[in-house]
This record gives sequence, C-alpha cells and structure tokens, in this order.
Amino acid sequence: MSRPTVAITIGTDNYPRMFSDEALAALSEFAEVVHAGQEPAGKTELLELLAGADGCITSWGTHQLDADVVGGAPNLMAMAHMGSSVKRFTSPAFWDRGIHLTSAGVTLARDVAETTLGLMIVGRKRVIPLGRHLQQGGWRESSAWDRWDARELTRSTVGLIGASNVGRHVISLLAPFETTILVADPYLDAAGAAELGVTKVELPELLERADIVSLHCPSTPSTHHILDEAGLALMPDHALLINTARGELIDEAALIDELSRGRFFAFLDVTDPEPCALDSPLRTLDNVVLTPHTAGCIENCNRMGELAVEELRRFFAGEPAVYAITHEMLDRIA
Repeated sequence: MSRPTVAITIGTDNYPRMFSDEALAALSEFAEVVHAGQEPAGKTELLELLAGADGCITSWGTHQLDADVVGGAPNLMAMAHMGSSVKRFTSPAFWDRGIHLTSAGVTLARDVAETTLGLMIVGRKRVIPLGRHLQQGGWRESSAWDRWDARELTRSTVGLIGASNVGRHVISLLAPFETTILVADPYLDAAGAAELGVTKVELPELLERADIVSLHCPSTPSTHHILDEAGLALMPDHALLINTARGELIDEAALIDELSRGRFFAFLDVTDPEPCALDSPLRTLDNVVLTPHTAGCIENCNRMGELAVEELRRFFAGEPAVYAITHEMLDRIA
C-alpha cells in the first residue's frame, strides 16, 4: 500500500511525556501523521481524526473506539495502545471489524517491576518504620528490632500472585538476590514455571511460606478479593505485602483488620476505592505506606511511544507484532 495515515489521538500536550523525538521521526518516515488537539481526543474529534486513518495510537484519556467511531473509520486496520489496559478503549464493534491491536504496556510493566523491587528492598529492611523510630529519638533498641524485624531481600522467599508481564520482569530483577520465588497463577504450567526458574504453588501455600507477597495479576471477576480475610490470616508475622496492581484484588476491610493487629507491613500503591477514604485507617496505621498509583512511569513514558511506533511500522511492513492483543486474551488481562 502507499504510505498509511496514522492518527495520534493522545493530545499534543502529552507528546513530551509519551514520545521521544526519535519515535516521532520514525513514525513520519513510514506514515502520514495527523494529530489531535492539545488534549486526548473525545468522541467528536476521534470521529474526525479516524475518518481517513489507516492506523492510530491511543493512550489514557482517549475516547473508546465504540461502534460509531469504528463505523466512521472505514480504513482503520491497526491500533497501537499506550497504557496498562486496552479493555475500555475497545468495543464489540472494534473486535468484529478485526482491527489489529497491540499494547505498549509491556514497557510500562518494566517500570512497575522496578518500583516493586525497590519496595521489596526498602520494605524488607524496614527503612520506613525504623526511620520514623529514629526521628522520634530511638536507635537500635531491642524493642525496635522485635517490632520491625529488619532483614535483607537476599535469600528471602518471595511470593508472586500472577506471572503477568510485571511479574515476569520482577522475576528477572530478583535474579541477583538468590531468592526462592513462589508463583500462584492458574495460567502458569509446570513447564512455564521451570523456564522462569520459579516454583508454582497454590495460593494458600504461597501465603503461608512467603516473606514477601506481591500482587501482579489483573483485576477480573475471578481475582476480585483474591486476598480475603482467610488468605491474609495465612501470612506469617513480619511478612511484607506489596500491591502495585489493582486495589480490588484485596478485601480492604479485611486488610485493615489484619494490619491493625500489627503483624505485617504493607506498601499499597493502589487501593479500592482510589484514593482511599480520608478517614480510612490505612492513612494512619504505622505499618502501611500509601503511594498515589505511581508504580508505573510518571514523567518519562517514552518507551511506550517508541514501542507503539514500532508496532505500527511492523504492521504496515507485514512483520509480526512485538505484543499483539487478541479478543481471546481479554479475560486474562487487566
């Protein structure tokens, strides 16, 4: 075909965050590029942008490609999405048309995994509570060690709930630390676990054995409150709980009850609801740290833009995708 037309729908104000100069130059080398206004395209603007487009790049804030938008984009063949989930940006009409879909969320997974590793190191060493203790005049009294039990990540037992893209990046980042890695994931078989160098276990065993429990599964009906009262009670004293995935994965009332007993420490980058209520005990308990959904890329998400451009280049060149999303995958992804 002649040079395809690609619509960037994310709004020019977001270009510095999402695209490197090299990515925009690479896109212009193989495509005619049309742009939205300063903000992500709403439905009316999306209808205009996609009317003659062969491909598009979407991200947070872009309107869904619903039946009207798909019907008004007769030439649209490919969509490259930049973000952690594609679900709310697609529609039955999108899938019925057979539009090729890719996700650059695999690069976002690297950022989340790096944050998770940092939280494991800081959390296992009890940097936050011991730092507070020191600010209040304490030092290395036995009472502080008894309360916070500072340890190293090296040779810990790490339990990962979900062998997702993030989970797999976490596994690779843990390689130098000689950890025992347990994974609970119904889609991971024995051969896959062996290839990753991890031990596949059922969730109760993971919760009973792990020094660190970290959530890396999507939010679906089957994973809603995957950590409930019974599961949280299985976690050993002095364990570390990390959630950089989705707040709905944990029964928050049960978590508050368990944290109120002071048995373990939690880092929560996500909550349910988000943010948590102003009067939530999560804001005041001394064995939990809340962060405002910042585990992924914040200022520089250029890796997603670079992959989105590369995915469209590959599609129009007839080459295989780096990370294609099919309709059959939707029940397994966030």
